[in-house]
Amino acid sequence: MEPTSLLIFAGALLVAAGSPGPSIAALIARVISKGFRDVLPFLAAMWIGEAIWLSLAVFGLAFVAQSFHMAFVVVKWAGVAYLVFLAWRMWTAPVEAGEGEMPSQDSPLKLFAAGMAVTLGNPKIMMFYLALLPTIIDLASVSIVGWLELTLTMAAVLIAIDLTWVFAAAQARKLLRSKRAMRIANRVSATTMAGAAAAIAAR
Repeated sequence: MEPTSLLIFAGALLVAAGSPGPSIAALIARVISKGFRDVLPFLAAMWIGEAIWLSLAVFGLAFVAQSFHMAFVVVKWAGVAYLVFLAWRMWTAPVEAGEGEMPSQDSPLKLFAAGMAVTLGNPKIMMFYLALLPTIIDLASVSIVGWLELTLTMAAVLIAIDLTWVFAAAQARKLLRSKRAMRIANRVSATTMAGAAAAIAAR
């Protein structure tokens, strides 16, 4: 693909993905509550989910998403339900752990499933790839190599954005060492996570 086209795509994605949304809110809440080491499955699922939407758009399969709309609705509400569950877990998390020690982690599989559900069920992401992307790039002329270039560009942009948010949340978490601070962090994270669930449910 032309470098100009990739730059336009990267710029549009930077604006769309860089603006805080339900996925970013869920990610920040998780890092502040539990630390950054166990969010990799969640992050990987977010990136793979966006790659799926990109592939649907590039290969002309937008009609699949429209034809199987109910399946994506189910995915959306599954993601909402799991975010609410995580919010409840954070709200009720114990604060008796020693310094630097946090409550037990959720399994990587559960975190991956949550990230995938949040991404596939997020109308903002779906609209970017299925509605906005065709106005930026002539998808009919995109070859397999072009799709690969778009996917790598997408991955570079998303990794940069998401890791920046993770780093910022991890730095904020370092300030939270006392039991009271941990309790406040858990409650704030739970509220943020619940807000992310509500934002997805309302769309």
